[in-house]
Amino acid sequence: MHFISEELENYVEQHSQNEPELLVQLFKETHQKILQPRMLSGHFQGRVLSMLSKIINPENILEIGTYTGYAALCLAEGMQKNGSLDTIDVKEELVPIQQKYFDLSPWKDQITAHLGDALEIIPTLSKKYDLVFIDADKENYINYFNMVVPMMNKGGIILSDNVLWSGKVLEELNPKDLSTKILLEYNQMVNTDSRVETVLLPIRDGLTVSRVL
Repeated sequence: MHFISEELENYVEQHSQNEPELLVQLFKETHQKILQPRMLSGHFQGRVLSMLSKIINPENILEIGTYTGYAALCLAEGMQKNGSLDTIDVKEELVPIQQKYFDLSPWKDQITAHLGDALEIIPTLSKKYDLVFIDADKENYINYFNMVVPMMNKGGIILSDNVLWSGKVLEELNPKDLSTKILLEYNQMVNTDSRVETVLLPIRDGLTVSRVL
């Protein structure tokens, strides 16, 4: 995922806002105890998510793919005082670390963590969302997007993570690589979907910003 040199990445982090201490601790514990810690958003992308959320100032946020809760806490930083954040993940073993840090945060009463299949949970949510972050199984990105667009307020923002997929979007497609195949279709779809306007940012592993029209 290093599309620029590590030296430049370090410079970018050093000249971006520091992480809140709670996120420093969550980052550390994730790397100590959880498999595949590279899935964590991390300092720079976390500050990008925080800044976007603060600009949008959403009342209701939906996150698809919680992992250990780092991105959720970043997004919560911009949430309105009466707002809510729904986050969905299928991995039961991650619940204790998620809940630990949600409970330690200022938003413990505003964050609802849903355990299970997002395709089944999303239709049960009755809110209108101002901000959605898609960061789950890549094979269902198109399904998630099409499910959440009708649930968005006009002008709402859908963020999609990992859309550059470590550069695989530029490589010859392996017919057995379903994740890359779907991401290629997804990137094309969100760029041509008349319901949204989209820009793909080369941040970390690629972050798409889609604004609902």
